[in-house]
Amino acid sequence: MKKLLTTLLLGIAMTAALPLEAKAKRPKTVIHVVTVRWKPGTTPAQIDAALKGAETVADTYKGIVRVWTRGIKVQGTGYTHAIVMEFKDEQALKAYTDSAAQKEWYKLYLPLRDESTTHDITN
Repeated sequence: MKKLLTTLLLGIAMTAALPLEAKAKRPKTVIHVVTVRWKPGTTPAQIDAALKGAETVADTYKGIVRVWTRGIKVQGTGYTHAIVMEFKDEQALKAYTDSAAQKEWYKLYLPLRDESTTHDITN
C-alpha cells in the first residue's frame, strides 16, 4: 500500500509540473516562413541556386540559427517552394532587414521571385 501511495503521489507531482516544463521549453527564436511563386520561365537550376543562396545566408549573418529549403507541402496557387529561417530572436530578425547578408542573397533571389508570402512566428 505504501508503494502504491508513493507511486501515485509521484505521478501527481510529475503531472502538476508538466505545464511549467512545457512553458520552459518554449523557444524565443523566431521562425521566418516564406512561400515562393517563381516567375514564369524560371529554371530548376535557377531555383536550386536561389535555395542554396538562402541556405548560405547563415554563414554571413550570425543572427540566423537554422535554414530549411526542402518544402514537403507548399499551399497556394502557383507556390512551389518554401524557405524557413530560424532567427536567434526578434531583434536578430529586425536587424536582418536591409542587412548586407539579405542584400547579397536578394541579388540572386529577387530577379526570380514572382511573389512570396512571409510569416514570422515566435512564442
